[in-house]
Amino acid sequence: MFTGIISALGRISQITPLATGLRLTVTVTTPANYLDDVALGDSIAHNGVCLTVIAKTGDTYQVDVSRETLDCTIGLDAQGEVNLEKALRLADRLGGHLVAGHVDGVGEVVGITPVGESHELVIRAPLAIARTVAPKGSITVNGVSLTVNRVANHCASAAGPSVDFSINLIPHTMANTTLRHLQAGSRVNLEIDLIARYVEQILSTGTAA
Repeated sequence: MFTGIISALGRISQITPLATGLRLTVTVTTPANYLDDVALGDSIAHNGVCLTVIAKTGDTYQVDVSRETLDCTIGLDAQGEVNLEKALRLADRLGGHLVAGHVDGVGEVVGITPVGESHELVIRAPLAIARTVAPKGSITVNGVSLTVNRVANHCASAAGPSVDFSINLIPHTMANTTLRHLQAGSRVNLEIDLIARYVEQILSTGTAA
């Protein structure tokens, strides 16, 4: 489990496809000493995607990314900056909200606009995800725990029915996460609120069991 509070910015420095094509081995470089308390087998979220450390040397480590994960997420198959968060300890503060590190789908940035010292981020989400997005509720965008400001009406898009929602990004978030690189057309990993996920499942199946 995670909280959506980014603990460091790492960099995907190497991508190694395996011969079978079923997965990639990804090498991540971190800030100095970030891995001091990380052991093989530990979980780290990468842009909101929970992956297992399989090798570690100095300030770099490796994770395997399955084809299923690559098909359902964005940003793990190319070199570049990545949001990192170590798995939550039971004694840690829950600064964001409960995050599983299991991406529910990919959204698209409609726009990001300066508003005073902050920025308004508008994201278009598939209808299946947007049904669980509520004003003042929580959502994870590329691993960052954020609060939804407004939810727009349903709209049509090339990918099918969707919903736009807006988020306020404070200067600290812009300075310390990869969200500062977003622009219209960028695609982002979305994870809905954990409680909303279970409520949606109960309502869709008509049973709590």
